[in-house]
Amino acid sequence: MKTSAKATVVGLTTLAAALGVLGLGGVSHGVSKASAEPTKVEGPARVDDFMLADQNLLARQLYRMSDDTAVILVTFASGDKQLHADAKALMALKAAYPKGVDMLAVDSRIGDRRDPVVADAKAAGLDMPILFDYEQLVGEELGVTRAAEVIVIDPRSWTIAYRGPVDGAKQAVDALVAGQKVALTRREATGELIAFPDRAKAKTFASISYAHTIAPIIEAKCATCHQPGGIGPMPLNNYTQIKGFSPMIREVIRTHRMPPYLADEKVGAFQDDDRLTPEQMKTLVHWIDAGSPRGAGEDPLVKIKFQAPDWPLGKPDVVLNVPEVKVPASGILDYQHPVVANAMTEGRWMKATTFRVSDRQVVHHILTGVVPADFTGATAAESSWGASLGGYGPGRGSNIQPVDTGVWVPASGGVGFQNHYTPYGRETTEKTQMGIYFYPKGEEPKYILRTFGIFDFSIEIPPNEEFHPETSYIEFPKDAILYGITPHAHRRGGSTQVSILYPNGKSEMLLALPRYDFNWQYEYFLKTPLKVPAGSKILAKWTYDNSARNPGNADHNKTVYWGEQTSEEMMATYLHYRWVDETVKHQTPEYEKLLQANLMMGVLDDNMDGKIQKAELKGGPQSPARILKQYFDLIDTNHDGALDAQELTAAYKLMPRRGPAPKVAATSQPAPTPAAQPAAATPTAGGR
Repeated sequence: MKTSAKATVVGLTTLAAALGVLGLGGVSHGVSKASAEPTKVEGPARVDDFMLADQNLLARQLYRMSDDTAVILVTFASGDKQLHADAKALMALKAAYPKGVDMLAVDSRIGDRRDPVVADAKAAGLDMPILFDYEQLVGEELGVTRAAEVIVIDPRSWTIAYRGPVDGAKQAVDALVAGQKVALTRREATGELIAFPDRAKAKTFASISYAHTIAPIIEAKCATCHQPGGIGPMPLNNYTQIKGFSPMIREVIRTHRMPPYLADEKVGAFQDDDRLTPEQMKTLVHWIDAGSPRGAGEDPLVKIKFQAPDWPLGKPDVVLNVPEVKVPASGILDYQHPVVANAMTEGRWMKATTFRVSDRQVVHHILTGVVPADFTGATAAESSWGASLGGYGPGRGSNIQPVDTGVWVPASGGVGFQNHYTPYGRETTEKTQMGIYFYPKGEEPKYILRTFGIFDFSIEIPPNEEFHPETSYIEFPKDAILYGITPHAHRRGGSTQVSILYPNGKSEMLLALPRYDFNWQYEYFLKTPLKVPAGSKILAKWTYDNSARNPGNADHNKTVYWGEQTSEEMMATYLHYRWVDETVKHQTPEYEKLLQANLMMGVLDDNMDGKIQKAELKGGPQSPARILKQYFDLIDTNHDGALDAQELTAAYKLMPRRGPAPKVAATSQPAPTPAAQPAAATPTAGGR
């Protein structure tokens, strides 16, 4: 179910035409292999915040390091001889401060890429996070000119205490560690020159046209949320508003917070990618650096009547009113499980759903599932649900089926909901509506879209750990086509990477979110659907930030386990796929049972050796892993010190249930046909 997070706004000019005007005034933002010029650059006395992904696809944000006594940045360029010569001294500097000082490299050189950089750093003996400044915005702001320059920053004021060769850095760091104020010392670095092609054009940034260049970018990438009725906190619908928020716009671009599309720019290609392009990012920042000049021409935005539509996809075929819920200002609410009648007289194929939420702050998530036509009652547990009809999470828009796929919605019956509300300090009443869109009568999709969750119910996140790793996977028993991926965690979710391991041993990264953000839970649909051969494993790797540096962490001094409430944590990666051999007229529900049978091995097998060792059995008191660990020696019937798939299956059937059973993702329930009965429903994962 593809997410369309923004409503369509009719523009006065197309984005392509607007960007074509960028050449006015001699301004160009190409990232060609320009040669470096030995231009003298006066670096800033104070540094602004930024966030970049490192070589391990983990986000590093400067201002989150405010608990340090010093931050050391090293300018990097792959193959630089001076860096190789300085490597021993740099590593000695890093080792001298085991706590309270972060050392990171920043690579702003055009053309440097992750794999060659990692190999070069290893060859040089450099072991530190290397941040990739692909747009050169951070290097420009820092005044970088050469590789092998050390920049020492005072986090108390975010001022620069020293910049120059490594041999002068320790004195500045020692002074900062001792709590002293340090005056800026500058020395010339001696590494190779790093080309910044746009730096020489800085005088022309004031010629960037607001009317022809900036306004169309804002209209296309910002105003669809930042308008009356939109999800943005303030409007950006005219020059005065944009000018007033210019410093904030520059900051959210440098920290990659806006637009809130979290996928790493160098991993995968996705439909409905709402990010600013590199050219747009640089154009906006350079225009703001020049003072956000108004320039000539009318303001094209004032001619547009901005108003977010109630239903971005148009009037729904069916609107369901979810029973309103009064949410108190504080406390914990149990999940709500209402059933809303759907008075349809005939079954239809669904192609999209949209949710209208009256108070976005209070809604943690909404999940849905079809209930049988003969169901009676006001509530229904997920175990009685059939097909999923999509859901809502912070930042998400409409759920749209991939081309020629659908979900069958039977006549009568109704829709079951799993609603999670989180109080936020003010009493409120939430009134949700769900709009359903069907394929036209007489038309039907060819394929059945299914959804399955890769989970890890055994997560155990230690206190005060910033990058705690957890891993799980699922093995596909039959050939499939993967359409999309939806990652989900709670507020300690730090990063995630999803990859495929093929039967021949080849692996491919599909999606990476260097920083996961609970407030923006997108569905990432691949631009080109991926063939998943039988025997392939889809891997989900997460990190969790249970440190004081995480602003969403309520208590960094406790161990955190799997749980449904926001104060607990989840590890869920939903896959949206179809079976190669399955069509609407030839259904294969037995494939779902085979996939389900692989779930627990993927949950527990952290080292991916196809067996469960005792050390891999962890998690909270209610975790199935805890029970397996208690009876490990009895379950290990062949006494080889590990549980294989047969032993695990036999044990899981006999395990006593303690509290609610772990929940797994709903699969799409097809329409009855002569070829097959409806697929069996499986419970739906909470917390999505």
